[in-house]
Amino acid sequence: MKLTPRKINTFNIFKLPSVFFTGVRVKTINNEICTVAVKHKWINQNPFKSMFWAVQGMAAELTTGALVMDKIEQSGEKISMLVLNNKASFTKKATGRITFTCSQGLEIDNTITKAIETGEGQTIWLNSIGTNSEGIEVSNFDFEWTLKVKSS
Repeated sequence: MKLTPRKINTFNIFKLPSVFFTGVRVKTINNEICTVAVKHKWINQNPFKSMFWAVQGMAAELTTGALVMDKIEQSGEKISMLVLNNKASFTKKATGRITFTCSQGLEIDNTITKAIETGEGQTIWLNSIGTNSEGIEVSNFDFEWTLKVKSS
């Protein structure tokens, strides 16, 4: 089953309600790229009238995690996935609509192939950049994912 923005956003209503209620929505997902957008509003702001860092983190993680989930589904294998580490930097107040993009789909393919071939857990650092409506970077997130084929 190919993941679509609609399927992921529906999944989030039931399994990740905080993602849904704060306005985080998958906009596109394909073989290479996933984009997620969230609009700054009362429910997701901090006391400084910009988007709370954790909401930005949810959106950023979703770009990377959705790509990994899609690639696992395409592989036909049972593979576990877990965030091992993350780091972030913030360069501008996040107001208005913020769009996060991860474009490392092909690198995920290589990591999953290696996990399947070796039977050993693999790690991959995935990056998601958040930009405002003017195209200016507001935040940059890195997530280290671990991927391991489940033994049968």
